Amino acid sequence: MTPVPPPFDPELAAALEEAGGLMGPGLAPEDIAAARQGAAVELLDALDLTVDGAFEVTEPTVPGPEGAPGVPLLVCRPTAPATGTGRPLLYHVHGGGMVLGNRRLGVNTALDWAKGFQAAVVSVEYRLAPEHPHPAPVDDVHAGLLWTAEHARELGCDPRRIVLVGGSAGGGLAAALALLLRDSGGPRPLGQMLMSPMLDDRNDTPSARQMAGAGLWDRTANETAWTALLGDRRGGPDVSPYAAPARAQDLSGLPPAFLDVGSAETFRDEVVSYASRIWRAGGVAELHVWPGGFHGFDGIAPRAALSQTAQAARMDWLRRLLAH
Repeated sequence: MTPVPPPFDPELAAALEEAGGLMGPGLAPEDIAAARQGAAVELLDALDLTVDGAFEVTEPTVPGPEGAPGVPLLVCRPTAPATGTGRPLLYHVHGGGMVLGNRRLGVNTALDWAKGFQAAVVSVEYRLAPEHPHPAPVDDVHAGLLWTAEHARELGCDPRRIVLVGGSAGGGLAAALALLLRDSGGPRPLGQMLMSPMLDDRNDTPSARQMAGAGLWDRTANETAWTALLGDRRGGPDVSPYAAPARAQDLSGLPPAFLDVGSAETFRDEVVSYASRIWRAGGVAELHVWPGGFHGFDGIAPRAALSQTAQAARMDWLRRLLAH
């Protein structure tokens, strides 16, 4: 018997229907090449990354993992004079199911937050699957973070005030990076903001089954993405937590986490479980489950009441985190 999915928020459902031609919930392997082209890429290229002159933008390529190419970054420094001992820095990891996107995808949201906090933003571009399977994406994200922490003071930032920020696949990579930094003794981030993060390659939760064929990212798309990253290892016994953070046995010792997810999306149950496991390990996590939210709802309907509430909660968490 097919499980009944929870309903979409009415305002969001209307927006989703209006955007029906934008993309469907499923992504097959043969769709990846086409999804990397077209109007969406042109829109990313046209973004005003200076936010009307609020940021100075550079695009360095920094040393990559050993034996791998350099890692392209997008470095956005506030043009206003710094106050205090050092600005905070948002280290942004883009979404796109591990197979799509670049360092511009989603960075406009991070820049909006950064403008309010006089923070800098560094957005990392990582190699994409299936051409570059695990560990290439997380290794690139790790290399970019190490460079960022080492050069934070040159950017006018405090290396102790770096916040990891990512949505969807970027949220999963940010969570993996937090685990990797903990385990390797690397720089400790101040916090991790994980928005609808992609955490579990097993793709078998009740919410994954409930939302099959619905919303903007369903179980078929999820299988495509995880298979691109892991190949035949997907769902098997030996998947690294640095690929799929839900596989981590120990979630203690992590920086404070913000996690949010829609009640009507594939990732709901794995995100709720991850937050619960952080609490069980004695850690700090704030969890929001947005009623009737589908994956990426605030991008499709940014002016909807639920989207505004979600954005306000993220800003409030950042405000409290950066006040410490």
